[in-house]
Amino acid sequence: MSEFKFPTEVIDLPSKGLVYPESSPLSKGTIELKYMSAKEEDILTNANFIEKGIVIDKLLQSMIVTKCDYEELISGDKNAILFAARILGYGAEYPIEVKDKYGKIIPVTLNLSELKNKQIDESLFIPGKNEFNFICPQSKVTVTFKLLTSNDELKIEAELKGLKKAFPNDSFDVTTRLKHIIIAVNGDSNAEKIRYFVDNMMLQDSRALRKYINEITPDLEMTFSYEDSKGDIVEGVSVPMNINFLYPDAKL
Repeated sequence: MSEFKFPTEVIDLPSKGLVYPESSPLSKGTIELKYMSAKEEDILTNANFIEKGIVIDKLLQSMIVTKCDYEELISGDKNAILFAARILGYGAEYPIEVKDKYGKIIPVTLNLSELKNKQIDESLFIPGKNEFNFICPQSKVTVTFKLLTSNDELKIEAELKGLKKAFPNDSFDVTTRLKHIIIAVNGDSNAEKIRYFVDNMMLQDSRALRKYINEITPDLEMTFSYEDSKGDIVEGVSVPMNINFLYPDAKL
């Protein structure tokens, strides 16, 4: 009996593979995904995965054909893979409802295949290295940072969960993320010094760094436009990730 060949598609990564070492298959700038099957439906309905918040990771790991380190994927590439996986499972049409500024509910059907990868300035990237420099506008400190990977996001989530449990009335989101993003301060990669710098970072510098990171980060352009109840076009609306994204038969 001949082995059944699953149909696959090759997806372009927003990073173009520039942040991955040459030894990684991801450095080619593409990744191969198989179409969603009954196996993936089992994953999507796994109560344990849903409860632990790992259902998306388990789904993508199951669908990726390319032999690569999943935890190495930067967040923007992972977003592109997630949307591609949704298309390969349920098609490109994604019906949603949007409330306009007049309070009216507008039904919109998005075509997910029309979403494009964000344009990146390749001159800012050193091929094979996930490393960037930024001079803080107020303190003039040079910060070396990286783009967060899937593994980094898991560590941040676990750390924030622990901090929230210990200090339920405080918020640590910004500083915790920065401590994982920044890998050196004025060329010094000492972890204690990085933590001290982040905790005492000037607000103007913190905001400028985060704005810069957002600007250069490869990602999928996850926005759309629609016509509101007065006939005006509303642009730049973020694609909502509600339950129908991966469970299209669910009731909102």
